[in-house]
Amino acid sequence: MADQRIGIALFGVGRWGVHLLRNLLAHPQARVVAVVDPHVDRLNTLAQQFNLSDRVALMVDSAAAMQLDDVEAVVVATPASTHYPLIQAALKQGHHVLAEKPLTLSTQESLELCRLAQQQQRQLVIDHTYLFHPAVRQGKQQIEQGHLGRLRYGYAARTHLAPIRQDVDALWDLAIHDLAIFNDWLGETPSQVQAQGTVWLQPQAIELFPQGLADLVWVKLLYPSGFQACLHLCWCNPDKQRRLCVVGDRATIVFDELAASPLTLHQGALAFADQKFTPIAQAQTAPPVEPAEPLRQVCDHFLTCVQHNTQSPLSSGWVGAQLVQTLAALSTSLHRGGVPIEVDRLP
Repeated sequence: MADQRIGIALFGVGRWGVHLLRNLLAHPQARVVAVVDPHVDRLNTLAQQFNLSDRVALMVDSAAAMQLDDVEAVVVATPASTHYPLIQAALKQGHHVLAEKPLTLSTQESLELCRLAQQQQRQLVIDHTYLFHPAVRQGKQQIEQGHLGRLRYGYAARTHLAPIRQDVDALWDLAIHDLAIFNDWLGETPSQVQAQGTVWLQPQAIELFPQGLADLVWVKLLYPSGFQACLHLCWCNPDKQRRLCVVGDRATIVFDELAASPLTLHQGALAFADQKFTPIAQAQTAPPVEPAEPLRQVCDHFLTCVQHNTQSPLSSGWVGAQLVQTLAALSTSLHRGGVPIEVDRLP
């Protein structure tokens, strides 16, 4: 009987690629055909670590891997600067693609890939992992059910001490996660953005980053509804934080990835009487969150999109392109000292 599993080639087995490999090897609907990486020693180490079958090709040539007969889909977990040519080649070969975030470092390139996927009738899904986190899905439900009341503003902090990227700055490395969550929870994308940053570690200019790679970035987002959000991003801060909050006039929802309960609802409002404001209806609850690995959910979602050849309703290439456009606008603001930049919504 023919193997009905989807044949996959994985490109890149760095820190995140290893987690993708683990999930794909364990998934009943996936069959890893090839693992591609320029470092032969890395490939050999992983072959032993995961006890890979001889039927899994270990390769350094991405073009040759795409031409293997059994490959139906590719997973791209390489540096963002390499995404465009790899994804373009895969789509032209007729393969479905799951790509690590960001889709590319250019809005135009991202849009070209989305249009190419449409022309080829292939699925392009972006691994915005947090959109698949059970706590994030539950947080969206809390907002949609009206538990927060009228939404007012939000804030997030994403800090740690390394890893330090050498191809993009802290903005491109970190902001996309919180941007994706805010956009998903609000059902809209920012119409105006601002960013200010500081460079300490890598002041030398590189392509797309003429002032060096910012280590600390402050971001302000303004949405069409009037909702505002602020982000604190830093990759050289030993106070590790992964916290995002949305504040309404009746409650605040807090997603804290590092807390024992990753999602909490802080209820409370203000009543005005006798010429003063008094807190009322205060309570704190932890909405139930199902235990599940977000990356496993990503792989499930991608394979389902491939099986039915249907566009992802949650994290398609178009979602990725919109996030890239917002990041590009933030970069422009950052390089101009924090001036506000208008952002158009992609069609």
